[in-house]
Amino acid sequence: MAEEREELTWELFGSASRELAQAIADDGFEPDLVLSIARGGLFVAGALGYALDVKNLHVMNVEFYTGVDERLDLPVMLPPVPNAVDLTGATVLVADDVADTGATLKLVRDFCADHVAEVRCAVVYEKPRSEVKCEYVWRHTDRWINFPWSVRAPVVRRAGQVLDA
Repeated sequence: MAEEREELTWELFGSASRELAQAIADDGFEPDLVLSIARGGLFVAGALGYALDVKNLHVMNVEFYTGVDERLDLPVMLPPVPNAVDLTGATVLVADDVADTGATLKLVRDFCADHVAEVRCAVVYEKPRSEVKCEYVWRHTDRWINFPWSVRAPVVRRAGQVLDA
């Protein structure tokens, strides 16, 4: 029997991102900018940016996964890395699709910590083993997640790319 997976559809993602935004607004947190962790966090950041009326979106590309439940020893920031001066004094919301081990979120949060006024994290899913406990989480799970943006095979297959991460 195949391992059960968490299934996120586009429709459910719409509800999840709106509920996350509402939780952030209800908490009184007003970010100056949303910092997306690419690639999965791009969808979350865009949705939160619109729902929270934040136009200032930044992107950090971090490589960690090499396959299903396979990862590098440590996450690595890939260029271009945001200029810390662009974050100075800002209230930042870091957005990602999942806090699995939390290592990627920790790397990004720690990168921000010395420069920003405040940093908080929002994810669609958080797993129990995550070393970062996010302030805003739509759902907790310990299963592998099928996200609507990565469940189908790419139109173009590039050598060396991870399909399921």
